[in-house]
Amino acid sequence: MSSSLTLFLMFSALVCVMLTGAPLAFVLGGVAFGFTILLWGQDALVISVLQTFETMTSEALLAIPLYVLMACILQRSGIIEDLYSAMEKWFSRIGGGLAIGTIIICTIMAAMTGVVGAAVAAMGILALPSMLKRHYNQPLALGAICAGGTLGILIPPSVVTIVYAITAKISIGKMFIAGIVPGLILAVLYSGYIWIRVWLNPSLAPKPDENEDDFTLQEKLRSLRTLILPALIILGVLGTIYLGIATPTEAAAVGVVGALISALVSRRLVFQEISGAATDTLKVTAMILWITIGARTFISVFSATGGADSVVSFVQNLQFSPYVVLGILILVLVFLGLFLDEIGIILLCVPVFLPIITALDFDPLWFGVLFMITAQMAYITPPFGYTLFYLKGVLPPHIGIAQVYRGVIPFFLLQVFALILFVLFPDLVTWLPNFMVGH
Repeated sequence: MSSSLTLFLMFSALVCVMLTGAPLAFVLGGVAFGFTILLWGQDALVISVLQTFETMTSEALLAIPLYVLMACILQRSGIIEDLYSAMEKWFSRIGGGLAIGTIIICTIMAAMTGVVGAAVAAMGILALPSMLKRHYNQPLALGAICAGGTLGILIPPSVVTIVYAITAKISIGKMFIAGIVPGLILAVLYSGYIWIRVWLNPSLAPKPDENEDDFTLQEKLRSLRTLILPALIILGVLGTIYLGIATPTEAAAVGVVGALISALVSRRLVFQEISGAATDTLKVTAMILWITIGARTFISVFSATGGADSVVSFVQNLQFSPYVVLGILILVLVFLGLFLDEIGIILLCVPVFLPIITALDFDPLWFGVLFMITAQMAYITPPFGYTLFYLKGVLPPHIGIAQVYRGVIPFFLLQVFALILFVLFPDLVTWLPNFMVGH
């Protein structure tokens, strides 16, 4: 059987089995097992055992449960509620201030936890009622929460970034650094869009009455104390990485300690909360590792049949500009994002796409950031955008999912704009990692 025919049959089988609605981990593993037996016999299934052992003993993958645990503890520590209270005091009297403040809090949460669901659910519970009470335009408020939550994919420490870096075999630390500037640019784009829309149409976000939410300067300054713990956690995690004191995995352990201290300070370091955080961590980690094992087995069979070489040869023989090929790859990622989760897309596509990126003389680090932005786009695009359902779970009964869809459209277009911007100006992505490595 030729490698081209094997490639076609493997991906056809993958698509057909995925349409049954079976979990992605078992789809990948099942197709891999079937083709392994078909091509080489049952004895070749030892490759699955080797892939499982490699996943279980990976030091880099150890960072994932640590960062997830840190996020789960922080979610239960009360820090988010304190941050939102401070944000209300400072931004409530600014046009669109609560929506802009939501973006700022999501940015801070992204730098603390790197978990999208935590930010979206928390802002849906805390920020949305406040914005609706002040008669904010519903799509604007909902879109700000969904888009702000996706910043956790790009801004470090991001679990998705760790999975990409491990799969692409590049430095996790450099990927973390590369995501900072693009993540902040996206946050500024979101905030700028909200400010401009409200400036053009103040009825979208009415200001409170004169006597409402009139906080004194002393109260506002006192509320800034809530920034101390988040700043220390961010400094402990990212600072130790950038200063070369700790690896990303070791920095994750520092983050867990910081989260426990935060829970202690807020008097929520109790058995029930820690047990709940540990259970949530177990569920998320098990899901990621099962997908990792299935995807690695699938890609091993795919590579062993010469599939990767066939794809690279096919692309190299095309008479297209490298940027046209890059555009095709990005469109494939955006399309897959409509149906698959970002971990599955990374584990499935990166081993296939990265040889093409290398053959076209593109920087894998730069492509990784583009990849993360397409993952952000996937998180807010129907029908299966995760943030849409995270937010739907905490919406008041009178707000339907159609309002959420309307709200995310402008932010999706901003993500497209940012993606084009980073394609045209790759130095926006690469200059900070290169500067940090040089020093």
